[in-house]
Amino acid sequence: MDDTSTIDHTETRQRLLDTVAEISEELTARTQDDEGNGTLTAKSVEILETAGMFRLKLPRALGGVEADPTTQLVVIEALSYANPAAGWCAMVGSTSVAMPGAFLTDEAIEQMFPDGRIPRCAAVAMPIGKVEVVDGGYRLTGRWPFGSGVRHSEWIAAGATVMRGEAVEHRMMAFPTASAQIHDNWQVAGLKGTGSCDFSVDNLFIAEAFSWLRDDGEHMRGGPLYTIGLPGFVANEHAGFAIGVGRRALDSFVEREAAKARGYSSSKASLGARPAIQQMLGRGELRLRAARNLAIEINDAAYQAACATGNPSNRLHGEMRAVATHCTDVALDVVTEAFRYSGGGAIYQKNILQQCLRDMNVAAQHLMVSEMAYETLGQMILGVPDVPPM
Repeated sequence: MDDTSTIDHTETRQRLLDTVAEISEELTARTQDDEGNGTLTAKSVEILETAGMFRLKLPRALGGVEADPTTQLVVIEALSYANPAAGWCAMVGSTSVAMPGAFLTDEAIEQMFPDGRIPRCAAVAMPIGKVEVVDGGYRLTGRWPFGSGVRHSEWIAAGATVMRGEAVEHRMMAFPTASAQIHDNWQVAGLKGTGSCDFSVDNLFIAEAFSWLRDDGEHMRGGPLYTIGLPGFVANEHAGFAIGVGRRALDSFVEREAAKARGYSSSKASLGARPAIQQMLGRGELRLRAARNLAIEINDAAYQAACATGNPSNRLHGEMRAVATHCTDVALDVVTEAFRYSGGGAIYQKNILQQCLRDMNVAAQHLMVSEMAYETLGQMILGVPDVPPM
């Protein structure tokens, strides 16, 4: 295991943001193609992969960036601003390769990362799979929903429940995508370009080397980032996605809608001249910035705790998940108001506001940003003992 706790992440963060700035125009231009394709186009995948966006969370020992949580947050924010589906697939793809990269044995890594090449991965952590323990490993059966990016993946990591007598283990199982059936069921309201189809396997043998404990496993490589655990390890991504899409909607309203006239009045005053619009913009600006700053504050604290003690407290995990939910709620409000005030032009497919509205509503349905996160944090504040963050 490597100690990266003393690394100055400022330079890495700026380098990554500069890279996102270089690819943003092309990603934005591909937004409608990705939506129409029902999954990221091959070109969008190539752009993300070549730019190193799938390596964001991967251990340095395997050629990854091993970025701290706040760096991850702001990079996903910038990608989601440019192209929400690309931002979502980058966040899921980077997590999906980072988990096996950090936790699998060297034996499995040699097969999964042949000659040091980094594979594209998808993952669903919910322990849906049913397992039979057999000599040398497991027999895995199950169907997992919401496999974002699975259509361009080469490997999958899927959650499963393993019974050992009375003991229950939640484990992750890694296997080639070619071993799974991908179900063409991603006909949805938003995040259309993520290709988040169901996938399934039936009685698939998983060697012991390709499995790890989801919640209590010891990382084999990498530094304190991999001691954070769930839900904190992934909650930051949802905060970044939400703020990026919320900011895109607000900026798009100012750039494309505020100067337009609306209504039958002979004065033809612009939308931007209306006090209600001015209030919406001022309130949205401050709410987005406040939510972003709070997310950065909490995720910085969590990483500092991981560096100092090896694992953030239960309370910090509760705060990381709750602030991701808060960022999602704020962004959804901002996007909805921007869409509502923009008028009829926003309903057309070419207008990014309608996509922001659809994508944020779908993103808000994710379990990680459920309103239950507020309840959990409230219980922690009240001193209720042993409250699980999930």
